[in-house]
Amino acid sequence: MTKENLSIHAVILAGGRGTRFWPRSRTRTPKQLLNIIGKKTMLQQTVARLRPLISAERIWTVTNAEQATPVRKQIPAAARKRVLAEPMGKNTAVAIALAAVHVRAQAGGDALMAVLPADHYIAQGEKYRQIVSAALDVACEPGRMVVLGIAPTRPDTGFGYIERMGDPLTVKNFPVFAVRRFTEKPELREAEEYVASGNYHWNAGMFFWRVSTFLENLKKYLPNTHEAIEHLSDSIGTLGYERKLRAVYRAVENISVDYAILEPATRGHDEAGVFVIPAEVGWGDIGSWAAVYELLAKQPGENVLAGDGYVLDARGNLLWSPTKFVGAIGIHDLVVVDTPDALLICPRDRAQDAAKIVKWLEEKKRGDLL
Repeated sequence: MTKENLSIHAVILAGGRGTRFWPRSRTRTPKQLLNIIGKKTMLQQTVARLRPLISAERIWTVTNAEQATPVRKQIPAAARKRVLAEPMGKNTAVAIALAAVHVRAQAGGDALMAVLPADHYIAQGEKYRQIVSAALDVACEPGRMVVLGIAPTRPDTGFGYIERMGDPLTVKNFPVFAVRRFTEKPELREAEEYVASGNYHWNAGMFFWRVSTFLENLKKYLPNTHEAIEHLSDSIGTLGYERKLRAVYRAVENISVDYAILEPATRGHDEAGVFVIPAEVGWGDIGSWAAVYELLAKQPGENVLAGDGYVLDARGNLLWSPTKFVGAIGIHDLVVVDTPDALLICPRDRAQDAAKIVKWLEEKKRGDLL
């Protein structure tokens, strides 16, 4: 397989709010724009991983209007003109569709797309790039869609699952399996069965396909959104683009690409068109403060501090207060996150409920804390 003369473009999805990372994550500075793990922000790390493979002139970032300015400040100058600001969040299917028609316009025709989240952690950058290169080779074939899969470590109901089938192809020394089906966020009993079988991967949300392949599937499964986005594509680069963009976003479906395209594309089809490449690259979803603790703790029960401090008879805590000395006595498995105007304290196994605080603040119209 060869990539013919198709140009390769990366589309980084960076429009989320990161409410589970409150109080650090706010509307204008969500988690992908913060240095959650390491010195660089999650977005900067995502771009840096891609640069040896894809030039900055072909890196696109889809975000929302409120975050567009800080996003541009964090990416290479050559990529700033390719920040696409959505007027409102309508989930990943339309975000990818928006990027697809822009990539097609710049490429002057078909092109290869790597669609990647802005907020994932990957420890093994070089191996990751090798797998991405293999995925693009597979996706070069018209009609093929490729996703990276992560070996599940537990029966987590918060992930989508990919069931593989048959013997793998080998592309650039990596196994490539046909996908039997996608299942989004199953019940616990199903997730336990999936993990026990050994035939399932977590869906990492990293996709590879031709622009034409994606748009053909969008037309098949979301015809109204496809028609609206194609109508919008006629106005790219014109004075009427922004007005038409707002009108289109009011009309399109609010649905993820997983539910909209990948699930139906693998349902009742004998011929494989969707493929999964297992990606053991030190991947982390970084979905909550608890996930941050799990990545940073070098051994079970270790206390993780962001700054100076002393702990006594304490274990399993994440204490994030980089500018203050922290003294902790007799506490276990807590998350404490200190910012100038807010403080989060919760058990580590309740860290995802930080999003509920954000919802309460919204109901109380506490914009000063959002």
